[in-house]
Amino acid sequence: MAAPALPLKDRLAREIALTGPMSIADYVTRCLHDPEAGYYSTRPAIGATGDFITAPMVSQMFGELIGLWAIELWHRLGAPERVRLVEVGPGDGTLMADALRAARLAPDFLQSVDLVLIEPSPPLRAAQARMLADSDVHPRWVSSLDRIETDAPVILVANEVLDCLPARQFVRTEDGWAERRVGVDDAGALTFGLVRITSAFKRPAFDVEPGQTVEISDQQAAFGRDLATLVKAAGGAALLIDYGRARPEAGDTLQALRRHQKVDPLATPGEADLTQWADFPTVLEAAVHSGADVSGCLGQGDFLRLLGIEARADRLKQGRPDAADVIDRQLDRLTGDDQMGTLFKACAIFSPRSLVVPGFEA
Repeated sequence: MAAPALPLKDRLAREIALTGPMSIADYVTRCLHDPEAGYYSTRPAIGATGDFITAPMVSQMFGELIGLWAIELWHRLGAPERVRLVEVGPGDGTLMADALRAARLAPDFLQSVDLVLIEPSPPLRAAQARMLADSDVHPRWVSSLDRIETDAPVILVANEVLDCLPARQFVRTEDGWAERRVGVDDAGALTFGLVRITSAFKRPAFDVEPGQTVEISDQQAAFGRDLATLVKAAGGAALLIDYGRARPEAGDTLQALRRHQKVDPLATPGEADLTQWADFPTVLEAAVHSGADVSGCLGQGDFLRLLGIEARADRLKQGRPDAADVIDRQLDRLTGDDQMGTLFKACAIFSPRSLVVPGFEA
């Protein structure tokens, strides 16, 4: 009989003891995607009874507006007979289910859609299949952006994907730069520490004071390049919505969430959701360097208002006067400056240059 697998925390500690401290990016990747015990690989818990909640779960209005955004973009692409509707990281499928329901207003659009979902997590793929089982368009799954065909224009949505693509952390000290890594202490427990930088790395172009942390995400930059490559080859646009920074700045944004509470990122590897802020400047710069065009960043609140969320809320309240208070709270959660309205941001990567992406006309 095979011996039971060691807990992920013990395996990581043993690996670090043998090979040396692990970068924050590598640690987060292992915690999220380890095949045997990674959070997304084995136990993602999304929703009110899980570890975190996303905008589509706050209100149906979010996904519905994304569906209407996709229809309008399809029209601006010339209403092609075939269009590839792609969602990266679809969660439990709520956003796409709401989007496709709203898209019933445009039957010709639905008939043109080839629905593709990019999801590495087996449990989440199963949840998406259940959620979309009765939808007007049946999805298919692929493993990565480079598996998307380019023989039809692409309309892509990535909501809260960038925050799952981790960053290394570099700290400015009084004596120079050091990298923050995960090591083990004398008792064998995981701990944070600093390792002096002995080789060249891309230093930030802005002033950083001693003690401040700078995050650099090669994975987020690669995602921007891959999106640009896709939309440039196929034509179309990618909509990115996430919480993060719209300008280069210092900050340690690593956090772990469990049952909607922040917990120690080192305490229970694989059992909590680990995230870092989206670095929109890095993503958009990478896309431009790869030949695509980009919009600026809008706060999620401003973006949803431009798409008509206030009018949609009024319509819902007319149909359900008894739910008016709930709908108002949902609207505030999605758009309020002290809720998701400012911290969460939206931007677009698109091609050709002449394409005007809905919500980013200015």
